[in-house]
Amino acid sequence: MSSPRKNYFTGQFRHTLDDKGRCTVPSAWRKNFEKEDQFLAIPNPGGYVTVLPPAEADKLYDKFAEVPLGDTEAQDEISTFFASTQAFKFDGAGRLALMESLFSHANLEGPKAEVVLVGGMNKFNIYSSERWAAIQAKSTPATQGNTMRRFGI
Repeated sequence: MSSPRKNYFTGQFRHTLDDKGRCTVPSAWRKNFEKEDQFLAIPNPGGYVTVLPPAEADKLYDKFAEVPLGDTEAQDEISTFFASTQAFKFDGAGRLALMESLFSHANLEGPKAEVVLVGGMNKFNIYSSERWAAIQAKSTPATQGNTMRRFGI
């Protein structure tokens, strides 16, 4: 019996938001998903948007479902967090249309903004081209080696 197919979000893709603020997601990233699959977009504290596919969103769901309703402080924090997130499905053309506050969080103001979609293996991130350039500028063979050691690669 084979194990469920895992989706690998790898590589980087540059796109321009269309007039309606939509962004095309690479077909290689969409090919193993069904039309009804829901993704979860969350504002990352690093100033970009992280997109969780259904399997990763389900893990998050399970964690929050365990929090007792009587823990009002935790419930308030959960409410505040999820108020700034968005569940979505890709449209028929494989685009995502995030709410304005998420695009603003990533400094993607208005149509025609350039976005960079970057794979994170089990998720992907949406950066402004400026934010991604700053992150790439810090990457050196030494930092890449440190990453490999950190994760036992």
